Amino acid sequence: QVQLVESGGGLVQPGGSLRLSCAASGSIFSINAMAWYRQAPGKQREWVARSFSGGRIIHTDSVKGRFTISRDNAKNMVYLQMNSLKPEDTAVYYCNAEIKTTYWATLIDYWGQGTQVTVSS
Repeated sequence: QVQLVESGGGLVQPGGSLRLSCAASGSIFSINAMAWYRQAPGKQREWVARSFSGGRIIHTDSVKGRFTISRDNAKNMVYLQMNSLKPEDTAVYYCNAEIKTTYWATLIDYWGQGTQVTVSS
């Protein structure tokens, strides 16, 4: 009953910027961590950034200083601001969230359908 929907992907030139958004909806009791992953053709899905419930954020080394994850807990949304984009950032970007649907339920990972980001001249 929970769904995550990403938006904001598209085609940008190297050095450009893009902001991805992800909205969580449905039966949500609480959300712990939220994160972004990406997957390029022929490659494994790669963790990109994570936002912990306490406010701490971390990013994989390849995007540090360029990408910033943020969230709006009141809106159940997470964002990924991507600056200084490089061709190697090209991938399908997926939203991930650890969600409890009820007080009694365990924490479960939910995934969005992905949004394509293409960085090319």
